Formats: sequence, structure tokens, C-alpha cells
Amino acid sequence: MTATEDLRNEHEGIRLMLRILAAVAEKVKKGASVPAGDLEAMADFLSGFADRCHHGKEEDHLFPSLEAAGVLREGGPIGVMLAEHAKGRSFIAALKEGIAGLEAGRRDAPEKFVSAAQGYVDLLTRHITKENEVLFPMAGARLDPGQHAALLEAFEQLEQERIGPGKHEEFHRLLQRLSRTYLG
Repeated sequence: MTATEDLRNEHEGIRLMLRILAAVAEKVKKGASVPAGDLEAMADFLSGFADRCHHGKEEDHLFPSLEAAGVLREGGPIGVMLAEHAKGRSFIAALKEGIAGLEAGRRDAPEKFVSAAQGYVDLLTRHITKENEVLFPMAGARLDPGQHAALLEAFEQLEQERIGPGKHEEFHRLLQRLSRTYLG
């Protein structure tokens, strides 16, 4: 397995969560209530897995390797990806504020939650497509098998440090449960 194959596999889990989040936002938009524990678990997945772990692998390891191989940061694809990671973090913060508002019963909370959820889903959907179709093929052309192996090792270490042992599997179980609940 290459480093980018590992990241593509993670994209599939993130895409599933995006579909779940979109379905939940639609429920909230229509006035339905969603258990606070589910909302908090979604936010935990997005901030813990998608951002700290997945984006951490890219920012701390893949992007520097690509820069060393001649891919531009400023004015190039890496700069775009970093800007989108930052924008995603602002959507996650807004999502968490919306969740807190829903739990507190604030009247403006459903609209805030839905807006943040829809913005994040749109951003990350486009972001993943760019990485899969543009950035990862660049990595495939510029990084050799030894570099991919070193990246995979670094990814595993980062995952253990950032989210902890067994948490990856726990997130997959969460995806399965939420998928059954909200996607049918």
C-alpha cells in the first residue's frame, strides 16, 4: 500500500461521515431532534479523525515530502489544501457551537448548525476530490516506494499519538452505527 492509498481509504470514511452529516442537517432543518450524543460523536469524528489525524498526516508528512520533491506550496496545490484545511477547522468550530446551541435550546441554533454542516460538507467534498484527482497523482509520480513506506510508518505513529490506540477502529464502528441510523 502506498501513502496516498492509505489517505484515499481514509477519504472513504470521511465521505461517509459527510453523507451522515448532510442527512442529519436535513433532519434538523425540518425541525427533528437528533440525540446530543450522536451530534457530539460526529463532531468528535470530524475534529479527531478527519482533522487531527487525517489532515495531520498530510500537513506533517505528505505535504513536506511533496515540497521536497518540487511541488509548490505558495501558489500551488499544497497551499490550496492548507487553506481548505483551515477553512474546515472554522466550520467544525461553528458546528460545535451549533451543537451546543441545540443542546441549550437556543432558537438560532438549528440554522447555525445546518449552515455549518452544509458548508463543511460542501468544502470537504470538493477538497477530497482535488486531493484524489490532482494531489495524490502528483505524489504517485514524484515519490518512490521507499518514501511511501516511510510515510506510512510516519502516518501510523501520528495516528497513535494524535488519536490513540484502537481509536481508528472505534471511529469505524461509529460510522457503521450512524450510517445505519441516519442513512438507512
